[in-house]
Amino acid sequence: MYFISYLLFHLQVLVADSDKLAHPLAEPWAELVHLVQQKGSYSHIITSSSSFGKNILPRAAALLNVSPVTDVVEISGPRLFIRPIYAGNALCTVRYTGLDPCMLTIRSTSFPVPPVSSESRPNAAPISQVDLSTFSEDNLSKSRYVKHTSQETERPDLGSARVVISGGRALKSAENFKLIEKLAEKLGAAVGATRAAVDAGFVPNELQVGQTGKIVAPELYMAFGISGAIQHLAGMRDSKVIVAVNKDADAPIFQVADYGLVGDLFELIPELLEKLPEQK
Repeated sequence: MYFISYLLFHLQVLVADSDKLAHPLAEPWAELVHLVQQKGSYSHIITSSSSFGKNILPRAAALLNVSPVTDVVEISGPRLFIRPIYAGNALCTVRYTGLDPCMLTIRSTSFPVPPVSSESRPNAAPISQVDLSTFSEDNLSKSRYVKHTSQETERPDLGSARVVISGGRALKSAENFKLIEKLAEKLGAAVGATRAAVDAGFVPNELQVGQTGKIVAPELYMAFGISGAIQHLAGMRDSKVIVAVNKDADAPIFQVADYGLVGDLFELIPELLEKLPEQK
């Protein structure tokens, strides 16, 4: 999470060291944002549109009595932003006219990392400890950390992968979904899924791509057995190249695909696995 003051060239790293912040619980982190803003009077507070950011920022905004601007894909000015609406089918320009701080969640996939010149020199930023002596604990008992589980895999992270292979409900079972995983391993890709596939128990929730899942924009997105519901398209339509495979020639996914193949995925994926070379 980033705090920005009007003095844009004054960089500072804030460190909050407390056991209460050891786990990603929304209540203590929102309280921390509230505390830091009260002391620093920042003009902007920005975080990514991840599950973590979406969980914290609205709560912190409520504590600060401001309205956040979410899912920003372009910054046109200090208080002028562009964000998608209608599941990504339209873009809306929003001007923030409220009090400071202006609070944003941004889709990181919409902001490519600029090239770094060999002549550029990093600016050292001072590191300061946040004074937590006035840290309120009134709301910290509303939730408690139980455990953290994640899928152990050597595949790239779904949110930042260059190639994503996704499957839908047409795969019919968790056993069949292993075809997607085998293809992903061969291409060095991340695995994604539709909400229908997640709800059916084929894969865990962390692999869901879409409006209520992860937003991805890889260089290559391959969709197998995905019809193309607008909720799913909202999570992957910014991909550089989209390849769709579906046996329904009228599936909406073909309207956004750069390359489409009408066919049975249970025949096509084994053929791809056979003909694609192993990743080096």
